[in-house]
Amino acid sequence: MQKPRPATLFGPGRVEATGEAASVDALDLVVVDGALTPVQQRNLERAWRCKVIDRTALILEIFGARARTREGRLQVELAALRYQRSRLVRSWTHLERQRGGFGFVGGPGETQIEADRRQIRNRISRLERALDAVRRTRGLHRAARQRVPFPVIALVGYTNAGKTTLFNRLTGACAVARDQLFATLDPTMRGVALPSGQRVILSDTVGFVSDLPHDLVAAFRATLEEVVAADLVLHVRDCAHADSAEQRADVLRVLTELGLEDRLQSGVIEVLNKVDLLDERQRACLVQQGRGGGNGANSQPNHGSVFAASALTGTGLETLIAAIDARLSAARRVVEVRVPYADGATLAWLYRHGEVLEHADDRGEARLRVGLSPADAGRLEQRPGVSFATV
Repeated sequence: MQKPRPATLFGPGRVEATGEAASVDALDLVVVDGALTPVQQRNLERAWRCKVIDRTALILEIFGARARTREGRLQVELAALRYQRSRLVRSWTHLERQRGGFGFVGGPGETQIEADRRQIRNRISRLERALDAVRRTRGLHRAARQRVPFPVIALVGYTNAGKTTLFNRLTGACAVARDQLFATLDPTMRGVALPSGQRVILSDTVGFVSDLPHDLVAAFRATLEEVVAADLVLHVRDCAHADSAEQRADVLRVLTELGLEDRLQSGVIEVLNKVDLLDERQRACLVQQGRGGGNGANSQPNHGSVFAASALTGTGLETLIAAIDARLSAARRVVEVRVPYADGATLAWLYRHGEVLEHADDRGEARLRVGLSPADAGRLEQRPGVSFATV
């Protein structure tokens, strides 16, 4: 493999051949699948006589087209400004312009590029303050959910792996799900009732991509913090994709950067989505091996559970939901509770938040054996007139 050239990234032969192809096809834009320095970008544009952008700029363009909410637009603009800040030199052909100079002793004033850098720097500061406010607001929301509280399940995965389709299937929501990159930029949350009666919050998050630019990770950290705070992580994979194994490695790398290494060691639930796109032989191999089989998707499973499913058709989702329920129920406390029948609110609360294993009458009181999460058990302790003991 040739060493990248500082001036053009590619060797002279590749630059010339690509320039000839761009000229023959009358291309207006060439996208380089990699990172370009400002100098490399300028030199390639001169050589190819068309606009040249790199991988980061393309991702930013897609993000900019997909952003819908104020938070999403703030995050995209912050990442774009950080990217543009180092590329101002190539954007100006009139760097001799000056302004602000006056008097007889002072310097020549502020050049246009200096003024632009200052404006970008000020705008970045304002955006960072706005996103800090978003982060604080999310923190308050998380604190409120912990008081309620419901376990949070975060859907993560490579872009276009089917996370939003799975989210809609499990929650009955109508979040926008398209066969395109980065259709989801803003986290969406909905409540779900598990078979045991326990309610959870499912969170749909932004998709990852290989070589995700550092500025994008930093800009979307407020969104990705929802993953860090989740009680359970579902890693959704496109098992029919030719690069499924590489996509899985990219997602795990980003999760490690977010500080979820301990969670990955203890295990996440891996959902091998889109099994409806596999033939019968590939599907059977996938189920038997418990890994991303077929079309180059073989990979070793992580320390958690692996489930084959189709968010589009619903195949395998009952097994997945049962596994989620069992995983969250493993930490539950089984308690014996005595509740006066006059306290109908507490009885209703127990049936709504817990898994009632046994119910018996005892002299005007209800005696129940209930499975509760540790947080719900703590809430039950604070309800007046209720006595219970851990079994």
